[in-house]
Amino acid sequence: MKISKLLNKKNSFFLILFFLFSFNSYAQDEPVDIWNIDKSKTDEQVITEEKDETTETNEEIVEQKTIDTEDLKIESEILLDQKLESKDVKILGLYDPSENGLSMQMWRNSNGNELKSIFASLDKIDLSKDANKIIEISLLTNANYPSKDISFEEFSNIKSNWLIKNSNLDLIEEYLISNELLNESPELVNHLINEHLSKSNLEKACQIFEKSKTSPEDKYLFKFKLYCLINSDQKEQAQLIYDLRKELGFEDEYFEIKINYLLGLTEEMPEEISENSILDFHLAHRTNPNFIFEPNQNTSKIIWSYLSSSNLLFKADQIDISDLEKISVIENATNDQNYSEKELYEIYKKFQFNINQLLTIKDSYKLLPKSEGRALVYQGILLTTDIPKKLELMKILKDSFLEENIGNAFDSELDKFLTNIDIEDVPSNFTTFYSTNTNKTVASENSEIKFNNKILHQSKLVNYFDNGYKLKEIEKEVENFLKKIKKNKKYFISKKDIIFLETLKSDGIKVSEKYNDLYEIDDDKEIPTDIQNMIIKEDIGGALLRIAQVIGQDNIEEIDDDTIYFIISTLNKLDIDPIRNRMLLKVLPLKV
Repeated sequence: MKISKLLNKKNSFFLILFFLFSFNSYAQDEPVDIWNIDKSKTDEQVITEEKDETTETNEEIVEQKTIDTEDLKIESEILLDQKLESKDVKILGLYDPSENGLSMQMWRNSNGNELKSIFASLDKIDLSKDANKIIEISLLTNANYPSKDISFEEFSNIKSNWLIKNSNLDLIEEYLISNELLNESPELVNHLINEHLSKSNLEKACQIFEKSKTSPEDKYLFKFKLYCLINSDQKEQAQLIYDLRKELGFEDEYFEIKINYLLGLTEEMPEEISENSILDFHLAHRTNPNFIFEPNQNTSKIIWSYLSSSNLLFKADQIDISDLEKISVIENATNDQNYSEKELYEIYKKFQFNINQLLTIKDSYKLLPKSEGRALVYQGILLTTDIPKKLELMKILKDSFLEENIGNAFDSELDKFLTNIDIEDVPSNFTTFYSTNTNKTVASENSEIKFNNKILHQSKLVNYFDNGYKLKEIEKEVENFLKKIKKNKKYFISKKDIIFLETLKSDGIKVSEKYNDLYEIDDDKEIPTDIQNMIIKEDIGGALLRIAQVIGQDNIEEIDDDTIYFIISTLNKLDIDPIRNRMLLKVLPLKV
């Protein structure tokens, strides 16, 4: 491809030269009418006119040489910028910078070492939806990459690693296709196709090859594409590509046995099962109608996922409860969401316990193997009607799972139990456990806003951030509201009121100085020092990542007002209004 592109460029170059040469030759060869001279003019007049023209030309040259030095400096800077922009720098992204109030130069002043440090920290956090959205916008906005203490490859890997961790498969596919990264980011492509295949969605996995303009160079991707061709009944094309690649030295005995069988080159059904990759495992399943596989503790999560989505996992009625090792494996798979909680607890119900054990659950479960002990506690939860005792057993069971780092195995089932208990019936010593483990519904962006016109930041004035007011209208409305506040001695100016007013001021909306005594604020104390430095340097990319780091695991609505203030203040100072406005519409108004 590179050679053909180069040849095309050379051909285009020669064509342009040929055209220019022909054009100049044509102009030079055109006959000149030497007799086309105004006969009324004497030779002397002609000479005088020629002198005048020469004088005018010389004057123009002198005038050009006296151009202001500052203008020359500005012009040279523009030319330098154009030269820099003309360099063949690949920009990897999806979003237009203007969509979110950003620019192509958002990483220009970023320090690579700082960015790497921030991402090392972010990688250890289970980020909230809000934090992830800020990172998504930061990383996937079309912009020049940071160049100080970080290479293009390092920054690209940061993007790929974040996409893999977040695992939004549609977003990954869009990013790969839009930027033509089939061969530049094989690890990211591998993640995409493997995840689709693990969910038994081969058609979706193969789409990347259909949409891409390039052929895969990576060995694994080549194998996957070849299999996709066979699966779509393009066997002749697959055979040609396969033979050509073998001529070039391709070797993979396991893969070749499976492919030869699918191509009809061999009739003997291959029975070997490989767990080296999800593709190898799938080919074993595809080529063997009698496929049976029993996973264990060493089986990878992705293969567990494939078995679950392909309905190849054992059912509760097939489990021998004396096989505690297998039940332990199932508990781990449930934690990873590769085995149904419902099926796990059906297995727990199969255990048989004597009356004494059921009457003394809190002591008896400790004497049993872990899985059997959890089954006893679970049965106790089902049998008791006493709410305090029920809550106590739920906590014991949850703690038992957490001790083995498989707390997610008792997640949705716990929520079902707690949902059936009224908050008023929960004893004080279990309120924290209750609130922590119930799926509280946080107000979403689509929730209906309810206005409270007695409170500034909850009033209809917040519609300003949704383009609900013109400049003069909002200035007048704010003035009227502040007049009322000034008269009302009982009104308390909250931090969110301050956030609202300071943001209006940041947008150039005039607020009369007579209201300055309503509150005091000092940004130097509110904003962390490192973020202040980023603001001074206009390090937009770095500041956004730090904001995401501050938000961390929390939803934006749950963050304290002081933190919200410095986040909004940072966005104000960097003129990132669209992101700021979306945040404000989440945290300021009431939502129902």
